[in-house]
Amino acid sequence: MKLKDLAAELGLSQTTVSRALNGFPEVNEATRQRVSEAARRLGYRANVSARRLATGRSGAIGVTLPLQRSLHFGPHTAEFLSGISERMAQHDIDIVVTPIDADDEVPVFRRLVASKRVDALVLSAPTPNDERIAALTELGMPFLLHGRADNVKIPHAWLDIDNEGAFRRATSHLLDLGHTRIAMINGPEDQTFAIHRARGFRSAMEARGLSPDPQLIGGGRFTDENGFRLAQAFLERRPRPTAFLAGSMMTALGVFRAIRLAGLELGKDVSMIAHDDVFPYLNADNMVPSMSTTRSSIRAAGARIAELLLQMQDGKPPGSIHELWPVELVLRESTGPAPR
Repeated sequence: MKLKDLAAELGLSQTTVSRALNGFPEVNEATRQRVSEAARRLGYRANVSARRLATGRSGAIGVTLPLQRSLHFGPHTAEFLSGISERMAQHDIDIVVTPIDADDEVPVFRRLVASKRVDALVLSAPTPNDERIAALTELGMPFLLHGRADNVKIPHAWLDIDNEGAFRRATSHLLDLGHTRIAMINGPEDQTFAIHRARGFRSAMEARGLSPDPQLIGGGRFTDENGFRLAQAFLERRPRPTAFLAGSMMTALGVFRAIRLAGLELGKDVSMIAHDDVFPYLNADNMVPSMSTTRSSIRAAGARIAELLLQMQDGKPPGSIHELWPVELVLRESTGPAPR
């Protein structure tokens, strides 16, 4: 089907149909939806080259993955990209994944802007004073931050989850169960989300007149091996921890392995709450014992970021896009009263 045929089917001009499909703001929402539904029903696919000429857009967004600060293309990255891709595919928008070294980020940004390969960027793994925000703002490249940069005053779009509230609530629950020796295995200490989680953990302890034991706090990449290594070291201390906060389900697998190797029973001798990004292949309900979690889907975050980028392309100011998602606490069998 050609554009002319779709326009004739709808009784609209080719110009109106083209503008509706390409997101021009002068087309009202009812017409836009009517045209989009007819295009899907009749199997119309726009000519990509013609659309790019008409809109001046590349038809792609970029996702930067800083190698030193990212999760090195692990399951978190896969789920996040799946969420973005599924949403963008509905608009025939491609995803350009750009892994970059921390020392090479700004030159890469300049190349992307000069080449006009992407219309916007998604930034991950932010730090409190993230310099990428100023660089992209100066270059005039639209972007959205997955996470937050607390100390940057430049207006920019971001989406984050309430990491501080999640870990405060999880810690408070463990304290309610009588645990005072709580170990925390966090993410990379320079990243904002890990700083927020540590702040939530610390504030919950201090609210009960307790101080976290620095010897029971660790961090790093969210891997089974890192969780196992840190948990094993913590369990060798005396007195040992009676509960763990794990920053990821991947980390929790390693902690669980260390607990079993120490001859302890999860949920009875040691409790654990893990953060769950809702992996389809690692279900907290199906673990034995089932895992208590703070839960927020990273795939859903990716999908929402895609929607927000589309809104930015339609003219929504980046500085007005600030979303902080609450995190659910789901209690299962891995948490129990502190052993006497």
